[in-house]
Amino acid sequence: MKRILKVFALVLALTLVLTACGGQKDPADNPPADNPPAEGDNVVIKVGASPAPHAVILEQLVPVLAEQGITLEIVQFDDYVMPNLALDGKDLDANYFQHKPYLDDFNVKKGTKLVSLAPIHYEPLGIYAGKTKAIAELPEGAQIGIPADNTNGARALQLLVAQGLIELKEGVGLEATELDIVKNEKNLKIVPMDSANLPASLPDLDLAVINGNYALGAGLSADLLLATEAADSDAAKTFSNVLAVREGDENRPELLALRDALRSETVRTFLEETYHGVVVPSF
Repeated sequence: MKRILKVFALVLALTLVLTACGGQKDPADNPPADNPPAEGDNVVIKVGASPAPHAVILEQLVPVLAEQGITLEIVQFDDYVMPNLALDGKDLDANYFQHKPYLDDFNVKKGTKLVSLAPIHYEPLGIYAGKTKAIAELPEGAQIGIPADNTNGARALQLLVAQGLIELKEGVGLEATELDIVKNEKNLKIVPMDSANLPASLPDLDLAVINGNYALGAGLSADLLLATEAADSDAAKTFSNVLAVREGDENRPELLALRDALRSETVRTFLEETYHGVVVPSF
């Protein structure tokens, strides 16, 4: 009996030793969740963009960022609201489609906290021919479409001022609305519309003031472009399109890498050779 007890005790001891050894794991097999990714790990960033020129510009950077271990996913939007809501909701890491005054206005109205990481390019607004083929031929009561949002609408009105079509109250600048028109000799009808719908509405309008990205996206012929904002206008100094991120994400390395790539000589050359003044570098 004593012999049996000794054997049982020995087996039990060996079992405990083996169990203890089997329960010990190398810490490297299960690193803490907050450990930073190892060098060389791939990082994915999702960036919202208007189809043209923003998404087209970003596409040039996919291989550039891939060399730095960053996968750039481009999510295209056809409006000016959803890309900011998606960024605020953390469905995107950044977006690239808007100028800073629009971003600031959006933050105030929607309660979002989005910031500009850097200005990238400027798109002059253009007056495009619809039913009327020249500014000098505008008839009495002609209809002119302009962007409905506050900031681009004010730019459009200032462009009409520059062409001698209307006059605005003194000092309204880039906060002008249709209510600020003080002189309108031809009784022109200003028609605010969603920016994305302006190119398709040209056949029903005499003229339309259209954002560069929507004109490009719609493939509008250069022959239809009658006038653009001057390079030295207040608009040119104010309305650069920016790379936007959530407040607090300004120092994320992968977003800084995207910023630097967008402000590189590669992008400058691409803009100059591709868009010939319709899209202008802001750096």
